[in-house]
Amino acid sequence: MAKGSDGPPVAPGDILAGKYQVDRVLGSGGMGVVVAARHIELGQYVALKFLLPDACEIPQAVERFLREARASVQIRSEHVARVVDVGKLETGAPYMVMEFLEGIDLSQLIKNRGAVPFAEAADYILQATEAVAEAHSLGIVHRDLKPANLFLTRRADGSALVKVLDFGISKALTGGASTDSSLTQTAAVMGSPLYMSPEQVRNAKGVDARTDVWSLGVIFYEMVTAKVPFDADTLPGLLAKIVADPPVPARQYRYDLPPELDLFFTRCFEKDLSRRFGSIADFADAISRFASPFSRTSVDRVQRLLRGSTGGGATAQSAPNFENTGDPRADSAVSWGQTRQSAQRGKSLLWVGIAAAVLALVVVGVGAALLFGRRSEVASPPAASAAPEVTAVATAPPAAPAPAPAPEVAAPSPSVGAAPSGEPPAAATVAARPVQRTPRPSGGKSKPETKPEAKPAPKPGVDVLEGRR
Repeated sequence: MAKGSDGPPVAPGDILAGKYQVDRVLGSGGMGVVVAARHIELGQYVALKFLLPDACEIPQAVERFLREARASVQIRSEHVARVVDVGKLETGAPYMVMEFLEGIDLSQLIKNRGAVPFAEAADYILQATEAVAEAHSLGIVHRDLKPANLFLTRRADGSALVKVLDFGISKALTGGASTDSSLTQTAAVMGSPLYMSPEQVRNAKGVDARTDVWSLGVIFYEMVTAKVPFDADTLPGLLAKIVADPPVPARQYRYDLPPELDLFFTRCFEKDLSRRFGSIADFADAISRFASPFSRTSVDRVQRLLRGSTGGGATAQSAPNFENTGDPRADSAVSWGQTRQSAQRGKSLLWVGIAAAVLALVVVGVGAALLFGRRSEVASPPAASAAPEVTAVATAPPAAPAPAPAPEVAAPSPSVGAAPSGEPPAAATVAARPVQRTPRPSGGKSKPETKPEAKPAPKPGVDVLEGRR
């Protein structure tokens, strides 16, 4: 193993554990190193993590390292970096081999982009809740959730995939070696105070699953505002704010955020554990309101993981009653629940309104069709009865030369004599007019028509046409 005086104790090309060739150093610190390496026989790229020689002299550091390996192996979620091998190097330092991930952690994402759209941020947090929920179902609390421990990579189909890293200071709620007092306190200091819950500040041993709920809330807050809800110039000042002060409203940094988001953060950062989200399932269900629709599958998986689990998942205070408490903070929690119920009722009323509108359109259409059909039936008979009258007038035969007495015609209507006054002739006059057009003799000349002089009314029994021959 090549060692440098100032840099990491490994270099590209070094062979570790007799089968992993170092490709490049991914990161190093005071306790350990992470490198990208290639399995010599398989050609597979992996991430190899091991402790530095000085850290191996600290029992708590070795225990923390082994704890991370054990916790990671137990959790089978795709949202946890998979551990494929463990062992010891030639120096005696323990190492673990994990799947190689390409991407960036959420800390780097916030640094590069600033505030992230809240729907995208909620999707990433919901993916992380799947890994945390499985850990809680196994009785494991992470206790060091922060943006740097949430790694954003891609699936084979290109979709985003969040992996939870570093279970090194996780706490087993069932007791055992992992509850060692000195290790717990040291790990808490080595953690990230910006994301620690008030109970973790007071006593790192006395925490449960709700401390991870607090940390995920801080991460989500930072992603949508590029700020943290509790900040100070000194560590004591920061811890005092976490324990005693309310968070800075998220909309103070981003006015375009929905008002319900501040209610959500108020519930996340409750100092009183009975008022905070009681389980990671409650937290996931609440944050799904701000996520994209397809992220609902994460909520369903979280609920299935914790269903029937009592080892650190759901707690007895998962659904606290905030009514009639007299506490102003309770009003925000009640408003959150009422807002959620109002949204659900609004969706139901929307679908009822759409169904009613469709039904009304169908009824109007059917009524219009029936009315149009009835009007057609009513309008048809007059058209049919009018045809014979028109035909009778148009096809009336010419009058015969011989007079044909007709009693009906012999008693003329007064309209016959009223033609000179300019009024239209009566129907009897129009019907008789073709009879006046007598055929002209062949070869003769037509004479201009002269208006007959007014004559006395004919006597009864005398044909009107007889005087026009």
